[in-house]
Amino acid sequence: MDIEQYRAYCLQKPGVTEGFPFDDKVLVFKVMGKMFALVDVDAFESVNLKCDPELAVELRERYDGAVLPGYHMNKKHWNTVLMDGTVGDKLVYEWIDHSYDLVVAGLPKKLREELQNM
Repeated sequence: MDIEQYRAYCLQKPGVTEGFPFDDKVLVFKVMGKMFALVDVDAFESVNLKCDPELAVELRERYDGAVLPGYHMNKKHWNTVLMDGTVGDKLVYEWIDHSYDLVVAGLPKKLREELQNM
C-alpha cells in the first residue's frame, strides 16, 4: 500500500475529512471532527490508528516490532503501525476500519444519526 491508497481508503468512509491541524507533515483523518488516523505525508513509514485498549496490547505482542504504542499519542488507545511490509495491506485496512468504527461508536447519538444519513 502506498500513501495514496491509504488516503483514498480513509476518505471513502462517510463523514471523513482530512487536514493538517498540527503542521504541514502530519495528515489527520477525522470522522465528524474526531481523529481516527494520522500519517506523515513525507515519509509514509508508519500510521497511527485508534484501537481498543485490550486489542492494542494484543496486536503489539502479536506483531512485535511492527505495531507499537502510538507515537505522540495516548499509548493506551493508539497504535503506530510500521508500513514496512511486515503487516499486510488487508490487516492495515481492517485496522483502519476498527479505528473508524471505534471513533464512530464514541460519537454523540445526534452525530451518529447524522452520519448514518450521509
